[in-house]
Amino acid sequence: MEKHILHSNINGLVDILRENNQKIVFTNGCFDLLHPGHVDYLAKAKAFGDVLMVGLNSDASVQTLKGEQRPINKVMDRLKMLAALEAVDFVIIFEEDTPLKLIQKIKPDYLVKGGDYSMDNIVGSDFINENGGKVEIIPFLNGYSSSELIEKIKTLK
Repeated sequence: MEKHILHSNINGLVDILRENNQKIVFTNGCFDLLHPGHVDYLAKAKAFGDVLMVGLNSDASVQTLKGEQRPINKVMDRLKMLAALEAVDFVIIFEEDTPLKLIQKIKPDYLVKGGDYSMDNIVGSDFINENGGKVEIIPFLNGYSSSELIEKIKTLK
């Protein structure tokens, strides 16, 4: 099954999922260097519903958010790694700095973010709450961070 969904196909997919009473979970991120913390986080996110959709920042979006040296892995490589994970049902690449338009299009039952967020700084949380959904924060698995991995690699000689 193809896990990469184009923006033009989202509405039809969401309609089919809703017709089949599937609870949609949405999360997003750069997922530049996939590590055990990501795998744990995505499995926990999936547990909130039936279908996990992951919004994936485009290369340009990652560069804007993380700096000129990022991403380490290009968007299609990051997409392939995410799509290979059992917990991930669909991956949608977005170009904007935030996934707000995507969240508004999907209208997920659950919007999930990692432990470095608080309810007041989660993009789309107001929209989700106003539309009957729930916002969940999943604590990080200690010891895993893409930025920390990059810094560690830089120190290797």
